[in-house]
Amino acid sequence: MKALNILIMLALLMALTITNLSATPSDDEPLFVHNDGDEDRSQDEPTSVGFTSRFLSQKPRGPMTCDRYPRVCRAAGSAGPDCCKKRCVNVKTDWFNCGMCGKKCRYSEICCKGKCVNPMSNRLHCGDCNNSCNKGSKCQYGMCSYA
Repeated sequence: MKALNILIMLALLMALTITNLSATPSDDEPLFVHNDGDEDRSQDEPTSVGFTSRFLSQKPRGPMTCDRYPRVCRAAGSAGPDCCKKRCVNVKTDWFNCGMCGKKCRYSEICCKGKCVNPMSNRLHCGDCNNSCNKGSKCQYGMCSYA
């Protein structure tokens, strides 16, 4: 076990060494190359090296979670309008929060309209949500009128 730990540490040390050596320029390789043809450029012009904007100097905010900002879940591109355990979900279709937060559907079930249903045998949700079978036909193996 001790030999394995030493081997792993040696591999990590070698990887860090290779990364650092490949990231630093050699002595004959210049750090900045100007290929724009303007040889008479003065040294007084400001460059973007070392420039920091106000945006970058601001303190980073924490992630916008729905427990602090409930309206995040109503934004375009959100996973759903409801907030469960700091995540935006749709309780009408989410397997882990079906109908309400924390209610999980079984392995063979899916969440349709906030209820856990078995799509292999449910007439109203045969094979998929809202795929109802015609009157008089049964849902078997996720298909209407299979036999």
